[in-house]
Amino acid sequence: MRLGVRIGVDVGTVRIGVARSDPHGLLATPVETVPRGTGDVERILAIAAELDAIEIIVGLPLALSGAHTASTRDATEFAGRVASATATPVRLVDERLTTVSAQAALRGSGRSSRNSRSVVDQVAAVIIVQHALDLERNTANPPGEIAHPNEGHHDGE
Repeated sequence: MRLGVRIGVDVGTVRIGVARSDPHGLLATPVETVPRGTGDVERILAIAAELDAIEIIVGLPLALSGAHTASTRDATEFAGRVASATATPVRLVDERLTTVSAQAALRGSGRSSRNSRSVVDQVAAVIIVQHALDLERNTANPPGEIAHPNEGHHDGE
């Protein structure tokens, strides 16, 4: 298991949940919710720099069948924008059902989804980081696939 903080990113259309791991890769915790839009990539990179992150893990929302969706393309494009702006590796990791799991966890703790929207994004990011840590621990390899600068961005789409 590599040492170092990982940043987890749950890309939504309105908000981006951000979480982090501890330096030993044992535990993921929420950081903040970043509004989607102007300055979002810069804020993610500022958090990564503040925490001296060794990588940024972006959740890849695939359909349950494994097929790509509009959300998959959006997350891939966002990861490409982040990768274009930093030397820190950006990885895409399958995040099927993380938002559903986050909502269930919050309901289980007595929070309604109405007053927990920004928290749901952070919890989903925690689940993404924890999943990536578990994959690396189980396989001894970095999780997911490397995001390439501007990957997924096609003019005219």
